[in-house]
Amino acid sequence: MTDEHSKSPAQADAWRQLRSLTSARIALGHAGTSLPTSAQLDFQFAHAQARDAVHLPFDHEALSARLAARQRETLTVQSSAPDRHIYLQRPDLGRRLSEASVERLSEYAQAHPDGFDLALVVADGLSSLAVQRHSPAMLERIDEMATAEGWTLAPVTLVEQGRVAVADEVAQLLGAGMVVILIGERPGLSSPDSLGLYFTYAPRVGLNDAARNCISNVRLEGMSYAMAAHKLLYLMRESWRRKLSGVNLKDDAQVPVLETPDDARPGNFLIGG
Repeated sequence: MTDEHSKSPAQADAWRQLRSLTSARIALGHAGTSLPTSAQLDFQFAHAQARDAVHLPFDHEALSARLAARQRETLTVQSSAPDRHIYLQRPDLGRRLSEASVERLSEYAQAHPDGFDLALVVADGLSSLAVQRHSPAMLERIDEMATAEGWTLAPVTLVEQGRVAVADEVAQLLGAGMVVILIGERPGLSSPDSLGLYFTYAPRVGLNDAARNCISNVRLEGMSYAMAAHKLLYLMRESWRRKLSGVNLKDDAQVPVLETPDDARPGNFLIGG
């Protein structure tokens, strides 16, 4: 008697057990020379999620309200890209602030002439979904770390239609010695809400990516908040000590080891140390 599965035109892939180990699209099976209907529908759904993440408006008011609830001051500004359509077509405009935003930050800096040790910037980037989901938790951790280190903090600057380099201009205007920008990364078909952290020492307009350190894929299914904070703190401490960032500052932070005996030397489980 023919079993139920043999009646289906879709044939399972012999490697389908590997799918439990990754979110990548592998071992999907086939129906003749095509994907099974379920796999094709799942792909279309993921593609729609990625497109939605790119075009979802940045709800900076909600984020500002959450930060205000814990007495964290914010400044809301905008890049030179006036809307999402132009932002996607003109990456260069997303890297610089609008004239009104420059004026606002300059006025704030005049009222705080001593400057700050660290500026935190949040920009929608290519996924405001990632920013809305993950930036509040990361900002709280960064604030705690900076306070413990004794660093002075600028208000959290929220940038609409912003790209990574806009953080350099924000920090330069505010007189900050270091800057971290939390930004939505380009969505993938399995990660529409990936948050990126970019850190720069002595930020100023005109720096390129070689001057920055990046911590990528911060999300529940990727790098945890705790691990991202651990790596970022290492980079900030080393940068503060060595007065540099970017390609000359390597991420040599040891990965925390769970349940390490008290008499054991902490090490990195990836290298058996």
